[in-house]
Amino acid sequence: MRKVWFNEELIDETEAKVSIYDSAFMFGDTVFEMTRTFNKKHFKLPEHIDRLYASANYLRIDIPYTKAELQQIVLDTAVANDNAGAFTDDDECRMMIDITRGVLPMYDGVGVRKGVNVIVSAFPLRWTVAGMGKLFETGVNAVIPSQRAIPAYLLEARIKARSRIHFLMANIEAAQMEGDNNWPILLDPDGYVTEGPGYNVFTELGHNYIVPQGRNCLRGISRRYLLDQVCPKWMERNLLPYDLYNSDEVFITATPFCMLPVTSLNGIKIGDGKPGPKYKQWLEFWSKDVGVDIKGQIQAWDEGAKEGPSAYKFK
Repeated sequence: MRKVWFNEELIDETEAKVSIYDSAFMFGDTVFEMTRTFNKKHFKLPEHIDRLYASANYLRIDIPYTKAELQQIVLDTAVANDNAGAFTDDDECRMMIDITRGVLPMYDGVGVRKGVNVIVSAFPLRWTVAGMGKLFETGVNAVIPSQRAIPAYLLEARIKARSRIHFLMANIEAAQMEGDNNWPILLDPDGYVTEGPGYNVFTELGHNYIVPQGRNCLRGISRRYLLDQVCPKWMERNLLPYDLYNSDEVFITATPFCMLPVTSLNGIKIGDGKPGPKYKQWLEFWSKDVGVDIKGQIQAWDEGAKEGPSAYKFK
């Protein structure tokens, strides 16, 4: 039985329950982070913790632990699950940290625990990336949905919160389009490229390496890793769909799969319609840096994986 850290103690996953009167249920009022391991070593965990606290600070949620204490809770939860046999030898650990504001004051009389909830869970990373192995070879077809990103002047895009219905609508719309492997990329109200539901966008355009400006998107940990440690010559600027159509390469980044190529946009080939040399070069760099064949690992997990809905795909 997998274990979950739930307000001061490790309990069975099936017993980890939040009240229906919690602000998380009422408003999506939860900040969260999701991390991963490589060879069971946690990747960029301090950076995820820093972003979690920044999101909580913006929403005025007071996390009842120091950063160091919460980081240790994450590590202890992973170890407890590993010791409980929650993972096979070739699994990587996917950690989920949720912080809810707690029961709304108007429901104080219902007799449930008051105050902030701190919930840390662990499960196999392969659940998140099931069926993605082939995409390292074929790439995804990016689509521009009618759903727009919410600009920062309406709702700060750098908050990693559970209130993400615009992402869900973009995924649903993409799932209803013809063809396979349709992944949405949202535009802001001015028509500029922002991000996908849970991933950032990179492009090589005329030998320039460009990412959308960070004001209207969540600035991903994977995005920052590439900008800082893999290719520091990237530029941030406004991008239009026109720029993506005419790029030499486009790819997306996110914690679970690290990097995936975008080989077409709305069915129109980007470049030669195949994963590009820079994508391959930087994926290889990342793999060597963490000591894991990222593509090979996920492709191996594909054997016997069931196709179905995920954080990135809906049926």
